[in-house]
Formats: sequence, structure tokens, C-alpha cells
Amino acid sequence: MDKKMAIILVVVLVLVAIITTLWLRDSQQENSQSLTLYGNVDIREAQLAFNASEHIDAILVQEGDRVTQNQLLARLHTELLDAQLTEAKALLQAQKQLVAKLEAGSRREEIRKGEAELVAARAQAKSTLDSYKRLARLAEKKLASPEDAENARSLADASQAQADAAKQALALLKLGPRKEDIATARAQLAASEAALTIAQQRLEDTSLYAPADGVIRNRILEPGDMAFPQTPVLTLAFIDPVWVRAYLPEPMLGRVALGAKATIHTDSYPNKIYEGWVGYISPTAEFTPKTVQTPELRTRLVYSARIFACNPQDELRLGMPVTVVLTLDQSMPADGGNRCGS
Repeated sequence: MDKKMAIILVVVLVLVAIITTLWLRDSQQENSQSLTLYGNVDIREAQLAFNASEHIDAILVQEGDRVTQNQLLARLHTELLDAQLTEAKALLQAQKQLVAKLEAGSRREEIRKGEAELVAARAQAKSTLDSYKRLARLAEKKLASPEDAENARSLADASQAQADAAKQALALLKLGPRKEDIATARAQLAASEAALTIAQQRLEDTSLYAPADGVIRNRILEPGDMAFPQTPVLTLAFIDPVWVRAYLPEPMLGRVALGAKATIHTDSYPNKIYEGWVGYISPTAEFTPKTVQTPELRTRLVYSARIFACNPQDELRLGMPVTVVLTLDQSMPADGGNRCGS
């Protein structure tokens, strides 16, 4: 019994010591003017894909390459799209000429030609009418057959109809094209312009550009592979912004303001201090993740926070464990605290 009692006493003393230590840590943290947090460096990434379906012609970067915004990263085969663009340009040019022709109306030479044809048609009508009248008089005197007179009359009527048609054709030439025809041609011109824009955009979609400065993390596809809009080709890690994902204990919420200055320390560069500021605090609580080491109990509720870091030398890498030290009870900086070197 004495041995069992001794064991129980030792266990009780150990538990009391642990509880006392944790309580003292809580008290020291709450009364301290600084807060130490532990987290990992985080950055944004983008899965870059073509907005087209075609075989990849070339990929111009490798893993680890630094790229700048709007730098060409990869391209697709463009033979078919080049031909479609040429066709669209030709159709547009032809439609422009048609619209210009309709808007210009009839040329003076065409009107003069119409006037000359009208004069000729009227002369022909007068000649055939005179012939009919002579034959009609001769037929009355039995000097010509009635059939000849009837044929002359039909020829005169036909010539007069041709003269009337020439007169109407001249009137149409002077009026020019119908406004409905011009409106139709203009609408077809707009459609041709839209078709050219689509062809140009499809050709531009065969080139993949960097949306921002960053580092190529992964080449997912290679030249010769079939690219689709839903299939990433490259993974790009943005170099700005860089932040530390950490967790604030609930009792510290009232003592840490957005924009509060912070210092960041790493094991990789132990003698170097990085400036930072609190850029985000989650509005909802969660339990402390098991991967995060903090002085608080793991069952204590915490709030996810982002401490943005100044990283001029690109020394802070994705996933790197870091230590963040915040001075508590800082007032909100006038500039929001989001300036490196300020």
C-alpha cells in the first residue's frame, strides 16, 4: 500500500506541476507586451491553362524559373487558326468594298449609259411605230397583207415596252441602291468584323502569358501534349504577397489590431529579421491545428491570421516554418501598416 500511495502522490505532483506551468504561461502571455506566434509561410498559386484546345508547340520555361508579368510561357500550334484569320480578313475587306459601293450609289458614267440606252430605245420605238403606221395604210389599200401590218404592230409595242423599261432603269440608277440593301450590307459588315475579332482572339489564346511576377513550380504538360482549357499546363507561385499563416489565441484578439507591426524570424536565417504586419484576422474561431505549436492548450479556440511579410530577397519560401513576434496593444497605423520599409 505504501508503494501505491507513493506512485499516486508522484502522479498528482506531476499533474499539479504541469497545470501550474501552463497557468503561469497563460498569465505571462496575457500580461506580456508581446505575443509570439508560430506558423508557416504561405503564398498564392495559379494553375495556368490555355483558353484553347490544341497540341502544345513549345513550353519556354522550366521549374524554378523566375518570370515577370506578361512574359510568354508557352504556345500552341497555330496553322489552322492562321488560315482562319486570313480568311476572316479577306471576307471583311470584301464586305467593306460592297458597303462602299452601295453607299456611293450609281456612277455618272452608269447614268449616262442609261440615258443613252433610253434615247436608243425611244428611237427604236418611234421607228417601229412609223413602220406599223405605213403598213397599216397600205393594208387598208390592199397593198400589204394584214399579217405584215399585225407583225409591225407587235414589233412597235415591244419597242415601246423596251423604251419604258429603259426609262425605269434610268430612274433606278439616279435613285441609287435601296436603303434596306445598304442596311443589310452594313449588318453583314458588322458580322464580318465580329468574325475577325473572334479569329484574332482565338489566335491570341494559343499563347500563355504570366499573369504576374512569380516562380514556375511545376510543368504539368509537355510539348506534343493536347491542351484543354480545363487542364493546367504550369503552376505559378506568386512572389508577392507573401504571408505567414498563424493562429491568434482568443484572449489576444482585443490586443492585436489589423495593420499591427510584426517581426518574423526563421531557422534558415536566424540572424535576420523580416518586417511584417497583420493583414487579416478570421471572423470565425476554430480549434488549434495539430501542426501548429503554440504555448496555449490545443483545445483552446484560435483565430486564423495572416501576417504579411516583406521579402525583398525572396528568402521566405512556401511552407517554411517561422516565428512571429507582435507588440500588443498597437494602435491602427495611419497607412494600414501595409508598407514594407515604412
